[in-house]
Amino acid sequence: MTQSIEFVDSHTAGEPTRVIVAGGPDLGFGPLPGRVERFRQSADGLRCAMVTEPRGADVLVGALLCEPFDKTCDAGVIFFNNVGYLGMCGHGLIGLVETLRFLGRLGSDACRIETPVGVVNATVERNGEVQFANVASYRKEAGVELSVPGLGKVIGDVAWGGNWFFLTRQPRPSLNTTPISELLQITTRIRRSVNQQGFPEVDHIELFDTPIDPGSNSRNFVLCPGLEYDRSPCGTGTSAKLACLAADGALQAGQRWVQEGILGTSFSGVYHWSDENPERIIPSVSGRAHVTAEGRLLLQDDDPFRLGIPSDVTET
Repeated sequence: MTQSIEFVDSHTAGEPTRVIVAGGPDLGFGPLPGRVERFRQSADGLRCAMVTEPRGADVLVGALLCEPFDKTCDAGVIFFNNVGYLGMCGHGLIGLVETLRFLGRLGSDACRIETPVGVVNATVERNGEVQFANVASYRKEAGVELSVPGLGKVIGDVAWGGNWFFLTRQPRPSLNTTPISELLQITTRIRRSVNQQGFPEVDHIELFDTPIDPGSNSRNFVLCPGLEYDRSPCGTGTSAKLACLAADGALQAGQRWVQEGILGTSFSGVYHWSDENPERIIPSVSGRAHVTAEGRLLLQDDDPFRLGIPSDVTET
């Protein structure tokens, strides 16, 4: 027996997304958080099969296209990666909308996408970029001081932008000259300390530096939950950054912020204050995605790696 799963691959500013358009796990109906839990409990092997080796790679983010529970939405999506599930994914949302456009499934340039953490409104702009109004974002705690082995005192903010982030203020290693391997070591140490010192929910770490492009405001490096780095400037990370800037009064509502990623690509963002909660913002982030492939994943019953290669094997 062979199971066939249809997909479309894209990249957003360099970061890959694999949208599962048919043949994925049957998670039933109901609110998306409940379907995520069913995914985790009964079909987690398929998560590994769809995005990890030998059919994928650790950097790949999956997006399971599904029927929305909210009838005002055009589609629902569950994002997942090499180690688990994501509440939201900015680059993945842009990739999903571009994929729907590529497949001819967008009725207009505007759409509503339901995610497990809320509804996101997206628009395809004339220049080909996708802009999405993210879920309400906010800073949870400012100026958190950590003691990090090998780094000493580290200071940063904890913020929500659809995922949980620690946005590092100090230290500020050069993102232009420090090797990626060293940046991964630094951010992995910071995350371990953040989790141990009061913030177990944080699974993304951001570093910042002066941008290369004079048209950008900042350059970042983002550690993702599965210990890969984000090739894009990170949509939920940019949302968290906007929330911190807003809280500090360093960026005004409607003022444009350009976030440069480690590859030199960029997202632009603006925000307005939430009507429902005046202490939170609604960030809008824009970026460009390109479709790179479409095809079928084949899972044969006698394949020893039908559900992917165990992570404890690939990490040795």
